[in-house]
Amino acid sequence: MRLLESLVGTPLAGAVGWTLLHSLWEGAMLAAALGAVLVATRSPRIRYAAACAAMLVMLGAFGVTFVRMMPESVQHATAEKKPPFPTWSAAANADGGNPSSTALAEAVPWLAPVWIAGVWIFYLRHVAGWISVSRMRRRGVCGVSEHWRNRLADLSGRLRLTRPVVLLESSLAEAPMVLGHFRPYILMPVGLLAGLPVSQVEAILLHELAHIRRYDYLVNVLQRSVEGLLFYHPAVWWMSRVMRNERENCCDDLVVEMSGDAHEYARALAALEENRGSGCEPAVAARGGNLVKRIRRLLYPKGPSGVWTPLCASAVFVATAVLAVVALQAAPAQEDAAKLEAEAKAKAEKADPYQRWLNEEVVYIISDAERGAFLKLATDEEREHFVDQFWEVRNPTRGAAENAFKEEHYRRIAWANEHYRTASGRKGWQTDRGYIYIAYGPPDEIESHPSGGNPATSQPPYPFEYWWYKHVDGVGDAVSIRFIDRMGTGDFHVAPGNGR
Repeated sequence: MRLLESLVGTPLAGAVGWTLLHSLWEGAMLAAALGAVLVATRSPRIRYAAACAAMLVMLGAFGVTFVRMMPESVQHATAEKKPPFPTWSAAANADGGNPSSTALAEAVPWLAPVWIAGVWIFYLRHVAGWISVSRMRRRGVCGVSEHWRNRLADLSGRLRLTRPVVLLESSLAEAPMVLGHFRPYILMPVGLLAGLPVSQVEAILLHELAHIRRYDYLVNVLQRSVEGLLFYHPAVWWMSRVMRNERENCCDDLVVEMSGDAHEYARALAALEENRGSGCEPAVAARGGNLVKRIRRLLYPKGPSGVWTPLCASAVFVATAVLAVVALQAAPAQEDAAKLEAEAKAKAEKADPYQRWLNEEVVYIISDAERGAFLKLATDEEREHFVDQFWEVRNPTRGAAENAFKEEHYRRIAWANEHYRTASGRKGWQTDRGYIYIAYGPPDEIESHPSGGNPATSQPPYPFEYWWYKHVDGVGDAVSIRFIDRMGTGDFHVAPGNGR
C-alpha cells in the first residue's frame, strides 16, 4: 500500500492522470471527424485510411499530451513556453480555495495505477492470444497437394507478391486465416479445399493473399497494441471496428476486381459461414467483419450506405446490437440459399455420373495429377477405362476380381452417409466426421458425450466426441481428434485444440 501511495504521489502519476482525462475529449473530437468522413464517402480504401489516421493521431495526441503534462524539470522545452492547457502541477495549485478543484487534483494521480494495471491485463491477454495462434503453425497441420501450391503461386503472381507464402491445411482452424508477416502462412480448414468448388476456393485464397499484400497482419498487431494502450476509450474500439470492417471490404473489392464474379465470391463467403462451427475469429481471416453486410455490399454495390456517427459509447453499443439482429434475421435466408445451391449441384452431378464419381466418391483419395488427367479425357469410354485403372492401381491383389480397397472405400462412404448425415441436409461424407472416417478409417476408440460434459472439469457443455487412432499413415502414432457440436444439431466439427 505504501508503494502504491508513493507512486501516486509522484509528479509522473499526475501527468498520466491528466493525460488520460484530456484524451477523452481528444478522442471524441477525432471520432466525430472520422464519422464525418464515413458519411461523406463510400470508398473502403478512403474509409480504412481515415480510420488508421484517426487512430494514429489519437496515439500521437496521447503522447504529446503526456509530454506537456510532465513536470517542467523533465521537459526539454524552455521555461518561457507555456502549454495550451495546465500541467499537473498547475492544475493542482490552481484555484487553491476551491474544494472541488483540489479534490480533482488529488484524485487524478490515482488514475495512473488503474491505467497501468489495465494496460498490463490487455497486453498479457494479447500475448496469450498471439502464442495460441502461433502454435497453429505447427500443430494439427499438413501440407497441401502440388496442385494447390501451384495455384497459390499463380495467384500470388497475379497480385505481384514477392514474399513466399506457405499454404497448409489445419485441423485447428475453423476459417481460412493468415499468420505471420515476414513469412506468412495461410491456414485452410481440413476438407475445405475439397469441399468447395475450385472457383470459390481460389476466391478465398485471393482474399487471404490480399491481406498479405496489404500488410494487414502487421497492421493488426500494431492496432492491438494501440487498443491495449488506450483500452479505456470507447472511440478507440469503434475506430478498430471500422478498420477491421473496411479492411475486409478492401480485400473483397480486390478479389472481385481480380476474379470479375461478385456473385460467386458472395457464395464462397456464405459457404465459409455455413462450414464454420464457432464464433472464434482469427487475427486476419476471410470471414472477418460483418458477413451479411459484406455480401449485401458485393451484390448491391450501389445500395445506400449506413450512417453511424460515434458521438458517445452508447451509440457504438446500439449500432452493434442492430447489426447483430440483422445478422440473425438474415441467417435463415442464407441457409435457404445454400440448400438451394446444394440441391442444384446434386442434380447436376446426378446427370453426369463421372462428375459425381470425381467430386464425391473419390474426392478424398484422388491425387491432383489423377484429377487433372481425368478432366482432360474427352469420351466416356476413356473415362470408364480411367476409373477401372484407378481402382486397379489401388488393388492389394493385382488382377483379382475382388478389390478389397475399393470395397472398403465404398463401405466407409456408406457408413458415413448413414451415421453422420446432419439435420440441415448435409450428406455424411461431407461432414468433418465423415471426412476423417473415409480418409483414416474407423477409429480404434471413440469416447462420445451426446449430452455434453461437465464445465467444472474443463469439458464443454455441448455434445462432443473423441476419436483415437493407434496409427495413421502419413500422420503418426497415437492420433486423437475431438469433434464438437456447439449448436446441438448433430453437426459435429473438428474442434480447435483437438486431442487430449
